[in-house]
Amino acid sequence: MREAAGTFGAVKPLLNAYRVLATVVGLSIITLVVVGVPLKYVHEIWPSVLPEGSHGWQVGSDINLYLGTAHGFIYMVFVLVAFMLALRARWPIAFTVVTLVCGTIPFLSFWAEFRAIRRVRAQFPDLETSAAG
Repeated sequence: MREAAGTFGAVKPLLNAYRVLATVVGLSIITLVVVGVPLKYVHEIWPSVLPEGSHGWQVGSDINLYLGTAHGFIYMVFVLVAFMLALRARWPIAFTVVTLVCGTIPFLSFWAEFRAIRRVRAQFPDLETSAAG
C-alpha cells in the first residue's frame, strides 16, 4: 500500500535517498572542478607545468571522462529523487527549484542539502524520533 503524499512514511525513504545522492553529487562536482578540470586544462594557461599528454594531464582527462559521466547519471537520479521528495513533502515551487539548481554549484549543493533536510525534519518531527530509535 502506497503512503499518501505529505505523510511520514512517504517521505522517509526519499529523504534518506536524497541525503546520500546529494552528498555524492556534491563531492563529485567538487572533485571535477577542483581536481579534474584543472589537471586537464592547466596546459592551456601554463604549457610548461603540465604539458598535454603528461601523466597529470591524463589523470585529469580520466577524471573528467569517468567521474564526469558518472556524475551526470547520478545527478539525473538526484533530480528525480529530489523532485519526488518535493512532491511528497509538498515543497513550494520556488524552494524546489532553488534546491535543484544548487545541486549544480560546487559547495552550494551542501547548503541546499542542509536546507532541504532542515525543512523536511521541521515538517515531519517523527523523522527525528525514528532515526534515534
